[in-house]
Amino acid sequence: MQRLITWILILCFVSPLCFCESLMRSTNTNSVIDNGATGDGKTDDSQAFLSAWQKTCSAKGASTLVIPSKVVFLLKKKIIFKGPCQATNINIQLQGNITVATQSAWLGDKSTIISITNVNGLTIDGSGGSIDGSGSSWWSCKTCPRPSVLSFNACNNLSVANLTIRNSPQAHITINGCVGATFSRITIVSPGDSPNTDGIDISSSKNILIKESNIATGDDCIAIIGDSSFINVTRISCGPGHGISIGSLGRDQVHDMVEQVYVHNCSFTKTTNGARIKTFQGGQGSARNITYEGITLTQVFNPIIINQNYMDEGGGVQVSGVTFRGFKGTSADDKAITLACGSQGCFNIVLDQVSITSSLPGKPTSCSCMNAHGTATSTVPNCASLLK
Repeated sequence: MQRLITWILILCFVSPLCFCESLMRSTNTNSVIDNGATGDGKTDDSQAFLSAWQKTCSAKGASTLVIPSKVVFLLKKKIIFKGPCQATNINIQLQGNITVATQSAWLGDKSTIISITNVNGLTIDGSGGSIDGSGSSWWSCKTCPRPSVLSFNACNNLSVANLTIRNSPQAHITINGCVGATFSRITIVSPGDSPNTDGIDISSSKNILIKESNIATGDDCIAIIGDSSFINVTRISCGPGHGISIGSLGRDQVHDMVEQVYVHNCSFTKTTNGARIKTFQGGQGSARNITYEGITLTQVFNPIIINQNYMDEGGGVQVSGVTFRGFKGTSADDKAITLACGSQGCFNIVLDQVSITSSLPGKPTSCSCMNAHGTATSTVPNCASLLK
């Protein structure tokens, strides 16, 4: 041992930047196995995850938390990965599989299963791993509190890639109060009849990019809600699900604002909605400067819809500057375009290069407009009821 220590000291003296920094980096890797996780799929590994996180967060320099491959980790309690951290950059490598306890065995609160809060410069790579929320044990009680699987709160400069989440009790991923985040190659899978299982919910966040992902859920594939801006969504395959939605906005008479949203090069397959904006009565705020472009539709109900009467209430949120461009494909019924605006009206609505036909041979499609102002060019079906 003394000889080993001597050699380390010599190497540090000769090449400190090469050897010693490499040695320090290696010691900043924390495996949940080394912190007490069993990975047998039967024993609760929640505390081991927390212990590994505490070491990862408090390390100096770059730090890595590893969830190893070829094993299954069971979580029975809520896990909070909380910052701010001393580590300058943190990487979480999800190589193995995480399964969540069933409803009857769950011991944590029912808000979120894994919560990541106030951690900046975080990178998550889910290559080879997955998270299963055991949602089927929760879904039978639609009115019961149910947790989301993964939440990000006040995390800036965030990168999440190659992540697979299945069967969340409620929303799969929530993003709240984050600035500068990229989600790529995300796979989300839940049955089409699973209740309120949104794929990705974005709130109070800006500069968010979601790309190259496949989402199949029982609710919105992506929902962009209050006080969010500069949201870019591209190359998303959605279905089953309720489409990519703005809102709902104005719930409980609150002030909500969503602006500068660009959804492009996405596909919807057998979804209950395609491009959707939904608002509640009495709320304040706006949805503006929103573009859906380059959208492919396959047997989609409500391919284009603005609904200011969501939940059978009149609209109060102002909707303006919304563009639907380059839509092609089929509608599952005759209602291809529905612009149902409240009494205050929606303004600067643009329909351009839209071609939506019925998936039923020989059946027509229709466009219905109420208090909607804008223009329609090269659009099928014809939107003669759109006001100037």
